[in-house]
Amino acid sequence: MNRIRKCLFPVAGYGTRFLPATKAIPKEMFPIGRKPLIQYAVEEAISCGISDMVMITSKYKGAIRAHFEPDHEIEASINGSEKEKLLNDLNMIIDTCEFSYVEQHKMLGLGHAISCGEQVIESESFAVVLPDDLCHNEGDSVLSQMIKIHKKYSDCCILAIEEVEENEVSQYGVINGELQIGSENIYKVISLIEKPGQNEAPSNLAIIGRYILTPDIFTILQNVEQDSNGEIQITDALKHLAKRGKVLAYKFEGRRFDCGSPKGFIKATNELAKF
Repeated sequence: MNRIRKCLFPVAGYGTRFLPATKAIPKEMFPIGRKPLIQYAVEEAISCGISDMVMITSKYKGAIRAHFEPDHEIEASINGSEKEKLLNDLNMIIDTCEFSYVEQHKMLGLGHAISCGEQVIESESFAVVLPDDLCHNEGDSVLSQMIKIHKKYSDCCILAIEEVEENEVSQYGVINGELQIGSENIYKVISLIEKPGQNEAPSNLAIIGRYILTPDIFTILQNVEQDSNGEIQITDALKHLAKRGKVLAYKFEGRRFDCGSPKGFIKATNELAKF
């Protein structure tokens, strides 16, 4: 089955770059305008026809679950007023999507977070969206663009990439890839490296928080060793698939805002916020 039905959101992290604000408030609930980051992420998945949302969460993130559940007291308090329409988009999400919540008991990296979703995802390809990366497009969303590629290359994982400054490569997973014949923005991934030094990076093509993954990633993740920080990296798992020619990277159309950093969050607010 080529259709992507499920999207996984790794939202268990502590958000330490935003302390002390994130001591009590999940960073995914920080608003750009009136909507929190996690709602933008879910809406991007909805734009692709996805209705099954899988949250990889923790005991500290109850606000995310509460956001996607009805609150009859609030709705009663604004019933009949001009404010009633402010919940229309969110209520549409609640009514039309199915939410699953899987607790990640230890923060052991993105690869570990993704592996926590295996029982919910089962044996089908799925999307992964990191809410920290807020993507803005006038046309198709980044995830929609990637799903179109996956329909053609259904046995491949698809990674979203963008060019970054050479002094920024150490903040990302970076690919070594070859342009596909006849394409200006799709690369066959030869290898990947997680947060390389500037002199180690094979390119300045950095992976951002959008993935389409095939279900065999779960088996590979079971055998990936922890890195020097004790984390399981998704890039290490993807290396195995890249050796088999099963990973493509896509230089997407649109803009990405790194809302996982205060500077990027402020930039997104200044440029995108609507009230």
